[in-house]
Amino acid sequence: MADTGSLTTFIIVSFLLGGYLVWKKDTLPYGARRGLALLAIVMITMSFGLIVYSFFVPALP
Repeated sequence: MADTGSLTTFIIVSFLLGGYLVWKKDTLPYGARRGLALLAIVMITMSFGLIVYSFFVPALP
Protein backbone atom coordinates (compact mmCIF):
# COMPACT_ATOMS: atom_id res chain seq x y z
CA MET A 1 0.00 0.00 0.00
CA ALA A 2 1.76 3.09 -1.23
CA ASP A 3 -0.57 5.73 0.22
CA THR A 4 -0.94 4.93 3.90
CA GLY A 5 -2.38 8.36 4.73
CA SER A 6 -5.58 7.69 2.80
CA LEU A 7 -5.85 4.20 4.26
CA THR A 8 -5.39 5.50 7.80
CA THR A 9 -7.97 8.24 7.26
CA PHE A 10 -10.52 5.76 5.90
CA ILE A 11 -10.00 3.41 8.85
CA ILE A 12 -10.37 6.20 11.40
CA VAL A 13 -13.49 7.64 9.74
CA SER A 14 -15.20 4.27 9.43
CA PHE A 15 -14.61 3.35 13.08
CA LEU A 16 -15.70 6.81 14.23
CA LEU A 17 -18.92 6.50 12.21
CA GLY A 18 -19.62 3.11 13.78
CA GLY A 19 -18.92 4.45 17.26
CA TYR A 20 -21.10 7.49 16.69
CA LEU A 21 -23.99 5.32 15.53
CA VAL A 22 -23.71 3.13 18.63
CA TRP A 23 -23.49 6.20 20.86
CA LYS A 24 -26.43 8.09 19.31
CA LYS A 25 -28.63 5.15 18.29
CA ASP A 26 -31.66 6.37 20.25
CA THR A 27 -31.71 9.88 18.76
CA LEU A 28 -31.48 8.95 15.07
CA PRO A 29 -34.67 8.42 13.06
CA TYR A 30 -35.37 4.80 12.15
CA GLY A 31 -34.87 5.17 8.39
CA ALA A 32 -31.60 7.03 8.74
CA ARG A 33 -30.40 4.66 11.44
CA ARG A 34 -30.86 1.62 9.23
CA GLY A 35 -29.09 3.13 6.22
CA LEU A 36 -26.21 4.52 8.25
CA ALA A 37 -25.81 1.22 10.07
CA LEU A 38 -25.50 -0.65 6.77
CA LEU A 39 -23.00 1.92 5.52
CA ALA A 40 -20.97 1.61 8.73
CA ILE A 41 -20.96 -2.21 8.51
CA VAL A 42 -19.67 -2.07 4.95
CA MET A 43 -17.01 0.52 5.79
CA ILE A 44 -15.79 -1.31 8.91
CA THR A 45 -15.63 -4.61 7.02
CA MET A 46 -13.59 -2.95 4.29
CA SER A 47 -11.32 -1.40 6.93
CA PHE A 48 -10.59 -4.77 8.50
CA GLY A 49 -9.92 -6.21 5.06
CA LEU A 50 -7.53 -3.39 4.20
CA ILE A 51 -5.72 -3.76 7.54
CA VAL A 52 -5.18 -7.48 6.93
CA TYR A 53 -4.20 -6.83 3.30
CA SER A 54 -1.62 -4.24 4.36
CA PHE A 55 0.04 -6.79 6.65
CA PHE A 56 0.60 -9.24 3.81
CA VAL A 57 1.60 -6.88 1.01
CA PRO A 58 5.13 -5.50 1.32
CA ALA A 59 5.56 -1.75 1.07
CA LEU A 60 6.79 -0.49 -2.25
CA PRO A 61 10.10 1.42 -2.24
